[in-house]
Amino acid sequence: MPAMISGYMRLMLAVEKGIAQGGSESYFTKLSDYIVLALVEALHKEPITEICGIMLYELNNCLQICEPLLTESQVRSIVNEIKHVITESSSRKNELTERDKTEDFDAEEAELLSAERKQEEKVLSYVGKILRTLIKTFKASFLPFLDELSPYLLPIWAKENTTNERCISILIFDALVEECPEAALKYYDACLPLVLEASNDEDPNVRQTALYGLGLWAEYGSSFFKPFVGEALSRIYVVLTHLNAREPENESAYDNAVSTLGKIYQFHGESIDSAQVIPAWLNCLPIKAALVEAKLVHEQLCSMVERSDRELLGPNYQYLTKVVSVFAEVLCDGEDLVTEETAKRMINLLRNFQKTLPAATWASACSLLLPQQEMELESILSLKEDANLSPVQ
Repeated sequence: MPAMISGYMRLMLAVEKGIAQGGSESYFTKLSDYIVLALVEALHKEPITEICGIMLYELNNCLQICEPLLTESQVRSIVNEIKHVITESSSRKNELTERDKTEDFDAEEAELLSAERKQEEKVLSYVGKILRTLIKTFKASFLPFLDELSPYLLPIWAKENTTNERCISILIFDALVEECPEAALKYYDACLPLVLEASNDEDPNVRQTALYGLGLWAEYGSSFFKPFVGEALSRIYVVLTHLNAREPENESAYDNAVSTLGKIYQFHGESIDSAQVIPAWLNCLPIKAALVEAKLVHEQLCSMVERSDRELLGPNYQYLTKVVSVFAEVLCDGEDLVTEETAKRMINLLRNFQKTLPAATWASACSLLLPQQEMELESILSLKEDANLSPVQ
C-alpha cells in the first residue's frame, strides 16, 4: 500500500505539471495502470466495509487524475469490480436485515446496525461517483459497460432501499442524459416510468432528484418524451399544489418541479396547453431554494419577456404585473438567484417598459411590489445604464 500511495502521488504531480504524456508504453501510462489495477485488486480482497469505502473514494480520485491515461482494460476491471462491490454490499445488507429479527436484538445492536448501514450507503455513494466520472470521461463509449451494470443499478431505485441509495442510482442515469443524451435514449423505456413514479415520492430528497432528472429527460428526450408529457405534467402539479410544497424540507423539490415545468413548455410546447401551463409556471416564480435551477429558470423568464412571448405576457399585458414582481424580487434579493448578465437584461427590460408603457400601465405593473421593493427597484433603474456597478445589490 505505501508503494501504491507513492506512485499515486507521483502520477498526480506529473499530470498537474503536464508531463504525463506519451504512448501506451510510457512510464506514466504504466504507473496509471499499476495504481488503478492495484486498487481494484486490493478492493476485491478487502473484507471491511469502511475500508472498501475509502478505497472506492481514492479510486475515484485516481480516475479523475488519470482521465487521459485510462485504457479500456482498466475500465473493464473497474466495471467488473463494481458489480462485485454492489453484489457484496447487497449481501451484507440482507445479513443486517436478518440481524434485526434476532431474539437478542437490543438498543446497542440497533446502533451498530445503523452505523453499518451508513457504511454501506457510503460504499454505494462512491460507486455512483466512480460511474459518473467514467460517464463524463468516456461519454457514449461507456454505454456498453453501463448496459452490463444497469441490472445492478436499476433495482436500487426500489422503495425498500434508503433515500441516499435511491438518489445515487437516479443520479447515475441523470449523468448519462447530461453527458451523452443520444446514447441515453435507449434507457427511456426503462428509466422514465421510474423517474415519473419517484417524482411524487414521499421522501423530498428522492422527489427532488427525480424531478431534476425528469427535467433532463424532457430537455434531451426529443420525440421520445412526447408520450410522457401528460403524465409528467400531472406529477409536477401534484408537487406544486401540495399543501406543504414550500416548506423548507420540500422547497428544493418544488423548485425542481418548477424548472421542469418550464423545460416542458420550452421543448414540448406543441404538446401542452400553454394558456394553462404558462400562468401556472409564472405563478410559482421566483424560486429560491435550488440556486442552480433558480438561475436557469429566471434566465428563461427573461428570454421569454425579451421575445415578447404572448403566452407569458398574456392578452393586453395581463401578466406583466407578475413579471415585474418576479424581476423586482430577484433583483432585490441578491445575486444568488440570477447571474449578473441576466440581471442586466432584466433591468434593461424594466427600463424599456418604464419608458414605453403608458404611465398608468406601468403603475399598474408595479402594483404587486412591496414598498421596500419599489424603493430598491427605483434605485436600481435610476443607475446610469453604462455604470460599471453590479445591478444586483
